[in-house]
Amino acid sequence: MGNTAVKTESIISAYVHAYEEIEQEIAGLTEQQLRWKSSPSSWSVIEVLAHLVDHSIVVSFRIREILAGSPATLPGFNQDAWVAGQKANEEQISQLITIANGLVQYNSGLLERLSDEEWEKTGINFKGETVSLAAIIPGFVAHVQNHLKQIGRIKQELVEKQVQ
Repeated sequence: MGNTAVKTESIISAYVHAYEEIEQEIAGLTEQQLRWKSSPSSWSVIEVLAHLVDHSIVVSFRIREILAGSPATLPGFNQDAWVAGQKANEEQISQLITIANGLVQYNSGLLERLSDEEWEKTGINFKGETVSLAAIIPGFVAHVQNHLKQIGRIKQELVEKQVQ
């Protein structure tokens, strides 16, 4: 097994396990705690997870556009407007976790079938930058990690405000 194959396996593994830490971090939170917001403009834990599901949908599309060789600019999205517009705080956490894990499983099966050459395929993102598929997946994992920290901050505020 070459170095590229090992790197690819590592990228896929990190992607497959991206949501596990979030599930651990939110375990035991009450319904009120999951929906609590420190201010009207801040996100609840449920809204953070809804945003990550939205991001998974967009990443799924980006993967397929790159593999198809599409000349179209890879999509971005207005995260705050998406979260607000879909009334994300009213969603059930179990539904979001199911969808998040389903998208990861669906995409990971595709990623495992790719050749080294396909991993190096590129597209142009909404910022006008050339991005490879090999960079998009670790970027998504890093994005999930950033939001894991956000959930940790929300949990700390819950403790400080004594939200049950």
